[in-house]
Amino acid sequence: MKRYILQRLLLLVPLLLGISILTFFLIHLAPGDPIATQFGLNPRGMDPKTIERMRQELGLNDPLPMQYLRYLGHLLQGDMGRSLTTKTAVSQEIFARLPATIQLTLASMLVVLLVAVPLGVVSAVKRGSLLDNLCMGGALLGVSMPSFWFGIMLMLLFSLKLGLLPSTGRGDGTAAGMLKALIMPATTLGTGLMGLVTRMTRSSMLEVLGQDYMRTARAKGLPPWLVLLRHGLRNALIPVITIVGLQFASLLGGAVIIETIFAWPGIGRLAVNAIWRRDYPVIMGTVLMFSVVFVLTNLLVDVMYTLIDPRIRYD
Repeated sequence: MKRYILQRLLLLVPLLLGISILTFFLIHLAPGDPIATQFGLNPRGMDPKTIERMRQELGLNDPLPMQYLRYLGHLLQGDMGRSLTTKTAVSQEIFARLPATIQLTLASMLVVLLVAVPLGVVSAVKRGSLLDNLCMGGALLGVSMPSFWFGIMLMLLFSLKLGLLPSTGRGDGTAAGMLKALIMPATTLGTGLMGLVTRMTRSSMLEVLGQDYMRTARAKGLPPWLVLLRHGLRNALIPVITIVGLQFASLLGGAVIIETIFAWPGIGRLAVNAIWRRDYPVIMGTVLMFSVVFVLTNLLVDVMYTLIDPRIRYD
């Protein structure tokens, strides 16, 4: 196991190198200029010599390969650069907003697990019933519904019409205020995944319920709930964990839209603002951070396989 984990971590180096090369050249090929973006699309009020001096100070006049090698040299030393807009370190910008994004992602994942897994199990046990049809219909609706539209509908209902929940921000600083501010963004972010996990749990449970060891457990006289949880759900969790693990990393990326809608001060909103301002170092930093989280999450999922099913081993 240790050797496998070490190999996966070593593969992270060339992966991040490839991602950094691709991201760096793509954002520089996109139309727009950091100087023009910060001072208007047509900075006529500025002296051309001043503009040229600013571009020279930022190294924007150098060839792209030279700019990338300079960025890579700083990155290998742990320096992700400084924001072109705020002049603060990119790492400081990211880590200041990372708790908000993690909080939103974990809350949405908690909503998914508490709702989707029980619904999937019940739907499998009551296969073909009205409850099963309702659960599958709701799951299909959740997968098909655009998250940005659903978020706006929640804001219209619970903020503007009923006045129960705040529409933007992280609350007033109190625990109750933070919880109320978290409800709508977490629900919106987790709705699509909720439908997917419900359907996957149902499919996996249906396969497990027909296995011989389930009939043997019931023949021994074990309580139905114990048979369902100990022998059924545990063996059905492998594909569910795969989906949840992969989607957890995707939720971080999907939080970009939700954080923008609800003005949530996380990394997703930071990335959107950086794209609008052509803040190259911040864009690079957020993309690399998302990539690291995605790879480490996949590695954690592989490790969890061995904890759930002892028959799985990595040599």
